[in-house]
Amino acid sequence: MAARSDRQVLLVEDDRAIATVITAALEDEGFVIAHCTSLAERDRLLGERRFDVMLTDVILEDGDGLEGLAKARAGAGDLPVIVLSAQNTLDTAVRASESEAFEYFPKPFDLDELVHAVKQAASARAAAVGGDDAGAATDGERMPLVGRSPAMQGVYRMITRVLRNDLTVLITGESGTGKELVAEAIHQLGNRRTGPFVAVNTAAIPADLVESELFGHEKGAFTGAIAQAIGKFEQANGGTLFLDEIGDMPAEAQTRLLRALQSGRIRRVGGRQEIAVNVRIIAATNRTLEPMIAAGTFREDLFYRLNVVPIALPPLRERREDIEALAQHFLVLAAEDGLPRRQLSPDAMKRLEARSWRGNVRELRNVIYRLALMAREDVIDGVSVSDIIGEEAPAQIAATPAGESGVGAALMQWLAEENPGPGTIYRRALAAFERPLIEHALARTGGNQLRAAELLGINRNTLRKRISELELEPGPLGRLK
Repeated sequence: MAARSDRQVLLVEDDRAIATVITAALEDEGFVIAHCTSLAERDRLLGERRFDVMLTDVILEDGDGLEGLAKARAGAGDLPVIVLSAQNTLDTAVRASESEAFEYFPKPFDLDELVHAVKQAASARAAAVGGDDAGAATDGERMPLVGRSPAMQGVYRMITRVLRNDLTVLITGESGTGKELVAEAIHQLGNRRTGPFVAVNTAAIPADLVESELFGHEKGAFTGAIAQAIGKFEQANGGTLFLDEIGDMPAEAQTRLLRALQSGRIRRVGGRQEIAVNVRIIAATNRTLEPMIAAGTFREDLFYRLNVVPIALPPLRERREDIEALAQHFLVLAAEDGLPRRQLSPDAMKRLEARSWRGNVRELRNVIYRLALMAREDVIDGVSVSDIIGEEAPAQIAATPAGESGVGAALMQWLAEENPGPGTIYRRALAAFERPLIEHALARTGGNQLRAAELLGINRNTLRKRISELELEPGPLGRLK
């Protein structure tokens, strides 16, 4: 048992079982716990005693635990607050951030992570570390990121971490997973929401025009440049520039982009004057960049400039529990777009949930719109689903010759360049690939070491040991600011 420190924790939780577990874990670490189940009791205790940390549920017996939370914590001397919630939506995570919560944990949570966060909060309190006065997002329209699966909860937590700063974000995920929606959410809910949001798909621009598109050009800079043109960087000044499919950017444009990120200044094609720009960069890709770095087709220094905060979006097949909510959401949107108002029968929903959704959320949206248009009945049944969109063909999994996969190609490239000596290939190859593998697993799970260990198929203690030995960041347990 840890030595007692008499650090005081106020636990506002009306689920007795959860409160008992949290209390026991924190008492083992030397904390003194005061437990209550209502807002009224919370306010009374805050008025009577000094606390080092407060943990609060959102849905309490007499109201919303987030209502008036910012005022309550300010009245207690900027008391660090950790929010717990079973309402696992982006809206809840953002509301927790707007209330200046120190941390947000969706239920169910990892108890070890919670205890660690409480320790961090108590240390921050002791060191009198305060937050900034960044304005909170207004109660405007929330972004349509739908889903309460554990995978999406990790995404929501990562989004809330970047709302009050301008850190560069790299969003990864398969096509159709909603990368641009995440970028828009970060912009519209963050401190740059009053500025422009400019999106550019680098894969859709001819290679010889990428630099002109991004940085603009002067009149006469090249054949056809009949007038000065302002590039995307200048258009996004004061706001956010979203660079989609960054993995398809030509090498020369990568170099100029890196220079712009390093200096905060750009130069139009054919121009001599450098122009200062104040732009937040959010990049996205459906490609795995590490093998491209090994192959020399993507700059490693640019990758590290972009990959400050990684957000990995799960494919739809890994969050099937969200399919029903997404389908219902798209039915509403279809009706708002003028299509007949439809419902899905339980059998229809089961058939949708059983599909592989190789096109992810985008494919699901298109299917729902097609069903809304073509179904003959207001309630779409399973037979109609099969008739309209057809039965899904079994996935064809072809054998991949050794060295042809992305990782295999990168390994072959590494062996050719490094030429490791006899008896060292296994050890050196493992060292070269273990770091990005663990980093990817942590990014994919939002920094949750338990889920990352499960994803990798190793023990959590083993993962922790390797994180320490590789000197990796253990996970995003910092402040929601």
